[in-house]
Amino acid sequence: MIDQENYSLLRHNTFGIDAKCKRFIEYSSVEEAQQVAGMITDADRPLLILGGGSNLLLTGDYNGTVLHSGIRFLEQTDECHVRCGSGFIWDDVVDYCVANNLYGAENLSIIPGEVGASAVQNIGAYGAEAKDLIECVEAVEIETGQICRFTNTECAYSYRQSKFKHAWKNRFLITAVTYKLSKTYNPKLDYGNIRVALAAKGIDNPTAMQLRETIIDIRNAKLPDPKVLGNAGSFFMNPVVSTHKYNQLAQQYVGMPHYTIDSEYEKIPAGWLIEQCGWKGKALGKAAVHNKQALVLVNCGGATGSEVVQLYKTIQHDVKQKFDIEIKPEVNIC
Repeated sequence: MIDQENYSLLRHNTFGIDAKCKRFIEYSSVEEAQQVAGMITDADRPLLILGGGSNLLLTGDYNGTVLHSGIRFLEQTDECHVRCGSGFIWDDVVDYCVANNLYGAENLSIIPGEVGASAVQNIGAYGAEAKDLIECVEAVEIETGQICRFTNTECAYSYRQSKFKHAWKNRFLITAVTYKLSKTYNPKLDYGNIRVALAAKGIDNPTAMQLRETIIDIRNAKLPDPKVLGNAGSFFMNPVVSTHKYNQLAQQYVGMPHYTIDSEYEKIPAGWLIEQCGWKGKALGKAAVHNKQALVLVNCGGATGSEVVQLYKTIQHDVKQKFDIEIKPEVNIC
C-alpha cells in the first residue's frame, strides 16, 4: 500500500495539471482496499477516487484524499468471460480479447484509462459502450469495508453515466470488473469514418485485429498524445436532442451530422457544434481547442485548471447562443 501526504498528482492526470492532494492512498488488493476503508476518517474527506486520470480536470490542489487502485490482473474465467483488476489498463483488456478471439470490444480500442473507470464512466466510442460488455462489478464499500458485487442492471448504465457517478459516488472502491465477450464476430462499421478508413486500406470485411488497428489509426490521427499535449480526450458529451429540435436545426444547417437514437431522439456531435462556433484551433490563455478535433481541449503548456474551466465555459456559452443546445462536460472536474 502507498500512503503519502502532500502528493503531486502531475503523473496522475493526462491534462498535465500540476496539482497536489493532501493525502494519496493506493491499494493493491481487496484486503488492502478493506484496510483503506477502515482508515478513512472525516479528516480525510473529501475523497476523490481516481483511475488513470485520463478523464479528469484538476482546477487546483485537492484538499482531501485521493484513492487509487493498484489491483492489476486479467484472467479469462471461461469461454467468454474476462475478469480484470480495477487498476489494469483498459486497452490491454481490448488487446487480449482481440488476440484471443473474444469479440465486442474492438471499437473501444485505445481509449485511455483503467478498468475501474470503464465501470464508472461507461466509456464508449464508435457505436460501442462498456455497458454492452460489463457483467458485474466488484467493490468494497468505504463505510463498512463490506465486499459487494453489482450486476450490470444494478449499475444503471446510460450514456457516459452510472450509479457510481451519482447515487454511489465516493461510496465504493472498485476492485474488479467482469466482462462478457462474444465468440461470434459481428463488427460495427457504420459509426464515424470507420468504413472510409477501411476502404483506404482496401479492406471490405475486416478481421477483429484489422478493425482494432484501423480504429487506433483513426484515433491517433485526430487525438493528441497526452505525453506531448496535455488533454483528457473528449471533453464534452455529445448532446441528445428531440427529433423535432434536430429537424428545426437541420433546416437551418444543411448537412448537420447526427446519429438517430430512436424515433424521438437524435444525437449531435459536440465537436461539430464547437467547430461551427469557430473554436477549432483557437486558444484562451494557455488552454486551447485542438486543431484536428474540436471535441478535445488541450494544455498548450503550463495551463492552470482554471484556464481550462474558463475556456470550456466560454465554449458552452457560444454553443448555447448559436444552437440553443447545452453541451455538458464528459470530463470530471475537481
